[in-house]
Amino acid sequence: MNLINLYIFGSVTLVSLISMIGVFFLLTSEERVNRLIMLLVSLSTGTLLGDAVIHILPEAVESSTDQMRTWYYFLIGLLIFFILEKIIHWHHCHNHEDCDHRKTLGIMNLVGDGLHNFIDGAILAAAFLTSTSLGIATLIAVIAHEVPQEIGDLGVLFHAGYSRTRAILLNFASALASFVGAIMTIILSNQIGNFNDYILPITAGGFIYIAAADLIPELKKDTAPHKSLIQLCGILIGIAAMVMLKRLG
Repeated sequence: MNLINLYIFGSVTLVSLISMIGVFFLLTSEERVNRLIMLLVSLSTGTLLGDAVIHILPEAVESSTDQMRTWYYFLIGLLIFFILEKIIHWHHCHNHEDCDHRKTLGIMNLVGDGLHNFIDGAILAAAFLTSTSLGIATLIAVIAHEVPQEIGDLGVLFHAGYSRTRAILLNFASALASFVGAIMTIILSNQIGNFNDYILPITAGGFIYIAAADLIPELKKDTAPHKSLIQLCGILIGIAAMVMLKRLG
């Protein structure tokens, strides 16, 4: 295994283990968890936007032989994630009390989370295959949005009637789909010329869609001035982290 593949599978392993984070949040109060989730969502929003705009898109445009095509694939990325969300009801919203079919919701959540993790694995592999610095920046962005998402996923599974142990184990099993995404990306990159010309702008479109369509609407639900200020600071910290990584890279 070469060094790049080691980076890829090490990163995918780390991201998969995040699915177990719910164990720690079971030990604290629901009110404290809710406050922490909103801060994590803010950080996630900033890192996703920063990684897409500061790292991924410039890299995609610079390496592409057809820069206009890069922006077409970026738009395709936005549409792909919109379609996926429609099909599998993949949402970052943590309140599903209006759902009458809790078991179905739990199954759909696992399917959606598995697909999400598959895409995360593909994204990480594509980033590290482009450059180590891009891979590290993308890893940070993925981790930042995985933490609140995994906490929310566990909440959905608990609501669907799964025991805590079963919910945590199923969530971890779903996380292993990221390895499949990484392996497929490595295989395709060896078989398809200029593979990153396609996957990088699609990834950027997906990141911006997640931030704009899923995370920011969640933040907008809380209009209290001091909480809005905290959210803004979280977003700015996430963006600043991506700027610092760009300068260090």
